[in-house]
Amino acid sequence: MNSRGGMTLHDAAREFRRHPTPWMLGATLVGATAARIHTGDWQLTDALVPAVMLAAFPFAEWLIHVLILHWRPRRIAGIRLDPLLSRKHREHHVEPRDLPLVFIPWRSLLRVLPLAVAIATLAFPSLGRGLTFLTILAALGLGYEWCHYLIHTDYKPKTAVYRAIWRNHRRHHFKNEHYWFTVTSSGTADRVLRTYPDPAVVDTSPTARNLHADV
Repeated sequence: MNSRGGMTLHDAAREFRRHPTPWMLGATLVGATAARIHTGDWQLTDALVPAVMLAAFPFAEWLIHVLILHWRPRRIAGIRLDPLLSRKHREHHVEPRDLPLVFIPWRSLLRVLPLAVAIATLAFPSLGRGLTFLTILAALGLGYEWCHYLIHTDYKPKTAVYRAIWRNHRRHHFKNEHYWFTVTSSGTADRVLRTYPDPAVVDTSPTARNLHADV
C-alpha cells in the first residue's frame, strides 16, 4: 500500500480484489443477474423493489451496526452470547486500519448468502421479483464493502459527497462510537434516528477504540 495520501483508486481496487468477501458478493451478483435475465417476466414492481431497498438500506445499516455490530456480550441462561460479527467489529475498532477486519467476515457471509437466496426464492410472490431483490441486495452488499474498505484505506476523498461519507464514518471510529452509524451515506439514517449530533458538542469517547471496555 502506498503511503498516506498517495493511494489511487486503482491501487485501492487492486487490494480490494485480494479479499474473499468481494468475490463472494460479486459471484452472487453475477449469478443473480444472470438468473433474473433468464427468468424474464418483467413487471413494474421490478423498479419498485430497488427503489424500496435503496431507501431502506441506510436504516438497515444503522440497525445492523447498532444492534449486532455493537452488541454487548452478555450471559443469558448461563450461555455467553457474543456473535462472530460483534467480536470482529470490536477488533475492527481496536485496529481500524487492519484491512482484513474491515470486511464482512467470510464465515458470516457463508450463512447470510444462502439465507438471502432462500428469501429470494420463497418469500416473494414470483421468482422474478425475488431475483430482482437478490440482485439488488448483492449489489448493495458489494457497494457497502467497497465504500467501507475505501474509507479505511489511504485514499483521500476527491468529491464533496464522498468526503461527507468519509468524515461521517471516521467520526464514529475516532470521535465517539455512540454516533454516526451509517457507512455508505452521510448520515441519512443518523439524522432521522438522532445519532448525527454536531461534533463540536460531542465529547471524544475513551472507548471508541475499545468497545465495551468494561466487559
